[in-house]
Amino acid sequence: MLPSEDLAAGACMGDGILFSIEDPEKPRIIDQVQDNENFAFWHSATFNQKADKVVFTDELGGGSGATCDEATGPERGANGIYDIRGKGDKRKLVFKSYFKIPRHQATTENCVAHNGSLIPVRGKDLMVQAWYQGGVSVWDFTDSTRPKEIGYFERGPHTTDKITTAGSWSAYYYNGLVYSNDMAKGLDVLKINDKRTQPARRVHLGELNVQTQPDYFDRRD
Repeated sequence: MLPSEDLAAGACMGDGILFSIEDPEKPRIIDQVQDNENFAFWHSATFNQKADKVVFTDELGGGSGATCDEATGPERGANGIYDIRGKGDKRKLVFKSYFKIPRHQATTENCVAHNGSLIPVRGKDLMVQAWYQGGVSVWDFTDSTRPKEIGYFERGPHTTDKITTAGSWSAYYYNGLVYSNDMAKGLDVLKINDKRTQPARRVHLGELNVQTQPDYFDRRD
């Protein structure tokens, strides 16, 4: 949700939806998309800072399956990146690409796209995201047609004889650090050492609600 822009995006199980929340008591659908070929369960939505893109996640298997493997492929259980084109009620969601972590996980590792947040770097679209036992991924979707991973943290399989639900359920960037809750191991606090994310350390907030996305910068810049 971007309250300052009167916009919200919803991952509504079978649909990705762009809303106007100019009147919060009467939200209005602007556009609605489906992906019957690759998306199984539309789960979450994140705007970029300029409010001209939305990242939708597909929680294939409900987060309990080992879907980050060669058999599942790079498009199912992934993120779908959509540009927002047009103005006002004529805005449209335009599909650009998928992003999935590029590492194949073991058959005992539940892994799929899950909760994340923006990393505030002016002029860039960077995001940190949880992938259950796929770990925590830092990725760049500034070019929405060519997203790429720039860093990651993971522990390896929680078990090796059977699939066990574990790993990072959510990963959020806040005031220079990444906070991730591993369902089996507890809280991880991570520091990113990368010149591409370094400018974000200068951005500090008094509080953060990831579902109500803040304005990190003047969107006109």
